[in-house]
Amino acid sequence: MNWFLRGLRRGVKTESKPTSTPPWASLLKVEGNFQGCPTNAIEDGWDSGKCIFCRRCYPSLKPTGDHRMASARANPMFRRSFYLYPLDVGTCGGCNSELKLISSPQYDMTRFGIFFTNSPRHADGVVIMGVLTEGMREVLKETLDAVPSPKVIILLGACAISGGVVGEGVKIEADVIVPGCPPSPNTILDALIKAKGGKGW
Repeated sequence: MNWFLRGLRRGVKTESKPTSTPPWASLLKVEGNFQGCPTNAIEDGWDSGKCIFCRRCYPSLKPTGDHRMASARANPMFRRSFYLYPLDVGTCGGCNSELKLISSPQYDMTRFGIFFTNSPRHADGVVIMGVLTEGMREVLKETLDAVPSPKVIILLGACAISGGVVGEGVKIEADVIVPGCPPSPNTILDALIKAKGGKGW
């Protein structure tokens, strides 16, 4: 049977809205005190940007199932189309995998006007992932210089935001901060839609 027809019959349905979020890729609710967080994410409340969701704090902190934990500064200029250039400055590969998933049929980022581009010169925004390694400092600077203004800077994952458990975060003023280790596709899409002036997902 033709692979195209077989694909139509079995079909991977695109989600019209998030149906399920893995519980530990969601906002956490503080229900008690906890000492010993490996990233110091629990000092004055819970800091989602430092949290690697290692679950050591359970049951003092419990997942809520709410994937909308990103902060985004909206720019309506990109409401119709939003081209992103992904930049790995030192990841384990987790954030890359989750970011790639938003282009799959299940999530289909293109229906929201979000696309990937292979050149920073054609990008509206840069998605920065990973702990900033010494060898990538100059590459990061050159990439940001190549993106035309106005540009949207997106920090994806705990490593880029705060350094996670192993290193240094990317010290830059970001327009979009997407916490998680790694963030779920639902969280990433929600943040990107908000960044382009939408209501989120």
